[in-house]
Amino acid sequence: MSALSVRSFASFTLPVGLLASLVVGPAQAQPPRLDVPYVPTPEPVVAHMLQLAEIGPDDYVIDLGSGDGRIAISAVQDHGARAAYGIDLDPERISEAQENAEREGVADKVTFEQGDLFQKDISEADVLTMYLLSTVNMRLRPVILDTLKPGTRVVSHAFNLGDWEPDQSDVINGSSVFLWIVPAKVAGQWTLELDGRNHQVELDQRFQKVVGKVDGQPDMLSGQLKGNELRFTFDDRLYVGQLNGDRIEAVPADGAQQGWVARRS
Repeated sequence: MSALSVRSFASFTLPVGLLASLVVGPAQAQPPRLDVPYVPTPEPVVAHMLQLAEIGPDDYVIDLGSGDGRIAISAVQDHGARAAYGIDLDPERISEAQENAEREGVADKVTFEQGDLFQKDISEADVLTMYLLSTVNMRLRPVILDTLKPGTRVVSHAFNLGDWEPDQSDVINGSSVFLWIVPAKVAGQWTLELDGRNHQVELDQRFQKVVGKVDGQPDMLSGQLKGNELRFTFDDRLYVGQLNGDRIEAVPADGAQQGWVARRS
């Protein structure tokens, strides 16, 4: 973890002033304070983070606190991502990462930029990777939920996102790795058309978990989101639907009810 990347903080207790220098950014005329030594993310952890994200050839990966660039480089070189972008506060780490990308022959697909991660646009990410402090993660959480598109995979080493439960978590060589899939926003009023009848549904959402009233009756519906896909049970039947704008349409799934649609009211 470089002084920007906040990568490798697990072993350190940081004063508030140092954290501010790492995340908020230095005064414009001064170089960043590099009071914390850089400790690279172990390669097995890097590999598992990227494997957990299920990176494919259409994916654009953004690494927050990119250090020597190993996550961004591996995303392209070993996992086939179409491109990757790393952000780090430490200009020395940026130079090192760029040299590493050139040496590995992926400089045409991997770029690095020095700066404050909170000042960068991350909305185009298909996969977001990070190794940051819990406090920084919590500052990032609303950015992730409000700006990343549903289905974006977020992978964090060591630190979670508070009470937003991960969709999956593993321990690799003693290090925790967490995966979240950014959920669509479905809270509100819906009309469910089923078996020739209309049901009025009110959905409440807490991250990827969904509960709802049906025709005014509470606790009639419960489910979970995975990106734009909503799975829920109602009247002891399974429903699987895909959110498309203001519609949720049934999609084929084993044992799932077909022939229904829900529209925002």
